[in-house]
Amino acid sequence: MHLVRSLQMKAYKYIQLIRNFRQRSSNFIQNLLFPKTICNLGVCFEVENLVPYYVEELSDNDFYSLNFLSDVSHLKEAVKQILIPRVVGTNGHKKVRQYIIKSLRDLEWSIELHKFHENVPILGRLEFQNIIATLNPNADRYLILSCHYDSKYMGDLQFLGATDSAVPCAMLLNLAKVLKTNLADFRNTPLSLMLIFFDGEEAFEEWLPEDSLYGSRHLARKWEIEGFLDKIDMLMLLDLLGSPDPTFYNFFSNTESWYSRLLSLEERLARTGFSTYDNSSINQLQSQRYFQARTLRSASLQDDHTPFLKRGVPILHIIPIPFPSFWHTIEDNESAIDYATTENLARIVRLFTMQYLLSGIAKKI
Repeated sequence: MHLVRSLQMKAYKYIQLIRNFRQRSSNFIQNLLFPKTICNLGVCFEVENLVPYYVEELSDNDFYSLNFLSDVSHLKEAVKQILIPRVVGTNGHKKVRQYIIKSLRDLEWSIELHKFHENVPILGRLEFQNIIATLNPNADRYLILSCHYDSKYMGDLQFLGATDSAVPCAMLLNLAKVLKTNLADFRNTPLSLMLIFFDGEEAFEEWLPEDSLYGSRHLARKWEIEGFLDKIDMLMLLDLLGSPDPTFYNFFSNTESWYSRLLSLEERLARTGFSTYDNSSINQLQSQRYFQARTLRSASLQDDHTPFLKRGVPILHIIPIPFPSFWHTIEDNESAIDYATTENLARIVRLFTMQYLLSGIAKKI
């Protein structure tokens, strides 16, 4: 009897050890795949599960017809035209600005240039020009898609800034071309679309409040004075896109429901055979999705959305965490671009844009 009880106790201890090991292993894997804290460039975020939302989806007809619209050749050509050194005030900067303006005018967008001068470190007094393109200049409300078109000043180094931010610029131009027919319906609607190509996002010497975000700071201040900020439904900012294996997170509670639409669209595309994650060698330790069902809290990254966020504009910040390993190095060139990933993201953004605009019209009716 004593021997039986002793064996039972040993078995019980072994079972407890196995349970504890499994629990510790589970916690380790959970923290590895879904860490509670993520740090990026000295900024740390607390990670929370995304609040589940009901997502008003595109109809099957709209989804499938929009899903098959694509022009990767144009996307690559747009990247090629933008992927040159384009520091503010240089000939490359002027050439890229003219290319963006011509591309959108050819597609019958209304163009406004927001010009201003400011003194900057190292280079002195420069002229900046934000490019503002609208489908309907008289709309009551706008969904804004944005990026920055300048490249970072790095002395004698020829910094191309492929992900930062030639690819996002090309994605917006590609969206305007691919969706030209579909967007025509929003040239006379109260809710319409605006594209902003911010100038002077990069710091010239050191990232400081007065040496960064030149274009967005000036435009946000101007629109606040004019009362235009109230017309912005939401501003989506694209940055550091184009490299393989990006992971995106939600940052802001007041746009969680809209972020969840991006996540839902990606899942819907994956169910219909869209997935080409294997082509971009996505990390197998992570969920094979770009948009994670997680929210980052505690701090926000400084970017062109910041001046608008401070003034109460709802923001969707589409930027990978962690940043690409080649961020702000000369390796951020054409070889860093994974076009399978880039087209996947471009498709998601196109579908999101149409979903937003169509749902806005439906609610109005």
